[in-house]
Amino acid sequence: MAKRKTYDDSAAEQDSEEVSSLDESSSEDDYDEIRQEFEFFDPQTPWDFEGFKRLLRQLFDADATSFHLGAIADLILAQPLLGSTIKTEGNESDPHAFMTILNLKEHEDKPVINELTNYISLRAGTNPQLAPLKPLLSSGSGKKVGLILTERWVNIATELIPPMYRMLLEEISWAVAEREPYTFSHYLIMSKTYLAIPSLLNEETNRPKKKMKPKATKGIDEGHTMYYFHPEDEVLERHATLFGGFDYVKQSAEGESDTKSTFHDFGIKQRGHLILIEAAKFEAAVKEMEAEFATQSSNAAATIDKS
Repeated sequence: MAKRKTYDDSAAEQDSEEVSSLDESSSEDDYDEIRQEFEFFDPQTPWDFEGFKRLLRQLFDADATSFHLGAIADLILAQPLLGSTIKTEGNESDPHAFMTILNLKEHEDKPVINELTNYISLRAGTNPQLAPLKPLLSSGSGKKVGLILTERWVNIATELIPPMYRMLLEEISWAVAEREPYTFSHYLIMSKTYLAIPSLLNEETNRPKKKMKPKATKGIDEGHTMYYFHPEDEVLERHATLFGGFDYVKQSAEGESDTKSTFHDFGIKQRGHLILIEAAKFEAAVKEMEAEFATQSSNAAATIDKS
């Protein structure tokens, strides 16, 4: 039976995370406090396959159709003692978050790993900051890169993520002790960010009423502020060898970002994001992440119940 992982809030001495939300039926100043328990589990085949596919689709965003997501989910489930899920209704419920690591060298003969490696190399080629990734990921480089995939629902607090990284590090060390192929030279984190793009709705109001052919906007990302979907990425970047963003292959149509900006002056442009960290520096990155977010969560920590 797989070990169960629990989230322990040492200040409250209970396995729970408190979430406050507005009660729509009450007055503006009143709210109900909703208590919800988040539990950590190993990836498990009978229940997590569809949940992983949904979260992977969210992670890869517009380019999700470029991959066989079911094959990626199968790889994750094939190594149940590496990585974690977060659930709220017990082991058999859908995961609200997951984290795993895939050995790109060990699985280089698998078609889906080739898809991932080629995709990363091609996207890295569009950003000079990411250009060194292509030779690093080539079959002749001799480097062993671990690809970290992690995604969660919006109701998962960032404070729950450092324990997942800590458990992943511990599980990698245990696997290496058992002579399993998880000794890495680098860790590569796949993530995503977004840019605030001025809305075209106001322009439509003042635009002359004449037909115009759409034209490409050169350098649309220049001068726009980048925001993190995963706030912990900002900590990881402080220890990174390189990091940077890239546009998805399947770009949104002009003005589509306005569909995500109701009642705001800005739309959002979502982008892929990559962070490369040398293995020797990863422990320090996780420690800093734990320290930074612990101050926001009453020194929250993760423990593993082996019973």
